[in-house]
Amino acid sequence: MSVAQNIVYRQLTASAKSRLQLARKLAERNIPEDVAEAVLDRFQEARLINDADFADMWVRSRSQSRKLAKGALRRELAEKGIDQETAAAALDQLTDADEEAAARQLVERKLRPGTDLQDRAARDKATRRLASMLARKGYQPSQAFRIVNEVLDSCAGADGANP
Repeated sequence: MSVAQNIVYRQLTASAKSRLQLARKLAERNIPEDVAEAVLDRFQEARLINDADFADMWVRSRSQSRKLAKGALRRELAEKGIDQETAAAALDQLTDADEEAAARQLVERKLRPGTDLQDRAARDKATRRLASMLARKGYQPSQAFRIVNEVLDSCAGADGANP
């Protein structure tokens, strides 16, 4: 059992982990399932493993650093073994306004300088590229295209105002 405890301590020292992630790590190290469950239960009772706290931290971190939308965050949490109810509670800390602001920042940052937004072909290419980037980050297609077009319109208007 002490081998399993040491593995869990090392994993938690590196970064917070969900119970499923720790269970997978113990399985990789050939720790018997009953021993792994006993160790994980003990860590959970001591509040060293808490999936709700992990989910809250994960959502805060990934939404700020990677600008991921709720859809992508929900998928990541599911992959880490976080149940839907816990994930939903963690995702509630993100407002629609936060998500939209993050998408706008991404589009503004990824818009290539010198893109001729007056040229229809160049604008269409930029729109597809930027909307695809947002889709990979979990944004809904309709939201992605709307935000990209709004940002491109505001940039085209600013460029047109200052020749």
